[in-house]
Amino acid sequence: MADKPLKFAALGLDHRHIYGQAQHMMSVGAEFVSWWTDGEPETLNGFNKRFPGVTRVCDKQEILNDPSIDLILIAAVPQDRAALAIAAMEHGKDVMVDKPGCTSIDQLDSIKDTVESTGRIWSIDFSERFEVPCVTLASELVQQGAIGKVVQTVGLGPHRLNLPTRPEWFFKKRRYGGILCDIASHQIDQFLYFTGSQDAEITLASVANYANPNHPELEDFGEIALRSSEGHGYIRVDWYTPDALPNWGDGRLTILGTAGYIELRKYVDVDSDATDQLILVNGSRCEKINAKDAGLPYFLNLSNDIRHRTETAMPQAHCFKVMELALKAQALADAQRNVAVRSA
Repeated sequence: MADKPLKFAALGLDHRHIYGQAQHMMSVGAEFVSWWTDGEPETLNGFNKRFPGVTRVCDKQEILNDPSIDLILIAAVPQDRAALAIAAMEHGKDVMVDKPGCTSIDQLDSIKDTVESTGRIWSIDFSERFEVPCVTLASELVQQGAIGKVVQTVGLGPHRLNLPTRPEWFFKKRRYGGILCDIASHQIDQFLYFTGSQDAEITLASVANYANPNHPELEDFGEIALRSSEGHGYIRVDWYTPDALPNWGDGRLTILGTAGYIELRKYVDVDSDATDQLILVNGSRCEKINAKDAGLPYFLNLSNDIRHRTETAMPQAHCFKVMELALKAQALADAQRNVAVRSA
């Protein structure tokens, strides 16, 4: 493999995150050879414009049985991702899946068993960390000790609903997994990573539907509080991005340390068109830094991990733990919401 390009294929195009997954792997020299998807998802036109020369196959088994394919990208309906990932690993492929990587603890347990039995890589592209250059710079600064020991993260994940364009599965809880399982897995990943936590206790988890009564299974608000031996975390996610904002959401992350703090304005800064703005405040610096050129090491690291069977992109245990906590938070929030409904 060291002398030939890494080859990858895609199974499922139901989420636009497939665009970034594929483009970033191509940017590090991987070859996109084929793809399969179930039906004609709304993302298909955009996909064909971006990747016009890639072959569509009618039967996913053709991809699974191709020994030249090293990596499978998955952005299918969330409920279907685990089965596709397991099939890929059982056919000798490594996997990069869109978040959420699965929608139930049973699915996660099956994935863990498959990783153990096959020795393959199951990696989730947490795009709010791995596809955001200012997070790369923040990681470097934290590792350099620029803000001391990290004791808390506050992650905000607002999203634009775009109600008329959403497919039917988007409004079915069992299909998308719930807002904490889905969106908040990004912020759980960042909490564990920046605090250096191996595990955490969920001290608060709640969900609600405040603005979409015509879609009762949609959760448009969610929050989580986390606590570990290393630090604390608070997460808020929602589908309330206002129309005037020029992008899909004002995603932010604040990293509090014992000697300073970092704030990331990832996708928009409301007084300019800039993205990837990093605010650093410590004992000697108080500045805003444009971090758009900081790089995205995850994709090259994953390519190298596939070649060398290493874990430089993301430890497998970390990937499992993020989804475990997201699923536990979702289950806790669901139980509390059901109690509240019965009590009303």
